Amino acid sequence: MGDIQVKKRHSVKKSAAVHLRKALEEEIGVDAGLFDAKTIEVVETDSAFTIYLVEKKPLLMEFEGWVFPTVRGAVERPFEVRRVTVDSGAVPFVMNGADIMRPGVVNATSDVKKGAPCIIAEERYGKPLAVGIALYDGIDLLAEEKGKVVRTVHRVGDGVWNLEL
Repeated sequence: MGDIQVKKRHSVKKSAAVHLRKALEEEIGVDAGLFDAKTIEVVETDSAFTIYLVEKKPLLMEFEGWVFPTVRGAVERPFEVRRVTVDSGAVPFVMNGADIMRPGVVNATSDVKKGAPCIIAEERYGKPLAVGIALYDGIDLLAEEKGKVVRTVHRVGDGVWNLEL
C-alpha cells in the first residue's frame, strides 16, 4: 500500500458519532470509551479505508463494514481485547506486511473472532504492530499447527500509519 491521497475531510455529526461509537463497541467492548472525543472528523481516501480523526489524529478506521482502531490508535490508547501476539522472529515479516502464520503466534485472546479485526502485537513489549482479519476464532487459531491464521490489512509504516493531515 502506497501513500494515501485524501479526497474529503469533514466533521462527523453527533448522530454519526453515536453510530461510530456503537460500531466500535461491537468490536472492542467497553474500551471504545478510550476513543471518545469532542472532535471527530472523517477522512475519505482513495484507499479501501475510511479514516476517522479523533482529536486530529488518525486513530480509527472503517474497512469492510467494521470500525476498529488503527495501529496508531492502539498505540496511543492501549486496550487488551482482540489481540494476537507473535514471537520476535515474526516481527520483521509483519513489518513488511506479511500475513500471520501459525508458527509465529505465541498467544491469542479468547475474544478473537473469525472474520473480525484484531491487533497483532509483539511478544516482548506487547506493542501493536498491525491490524489484521482473523481467519480463525482465538481458541481454534491456537489449535492450528501450521498455515495462515491472520490476514494483515494495516501495519506500522504503511499509508494509513504515515497519513499526514
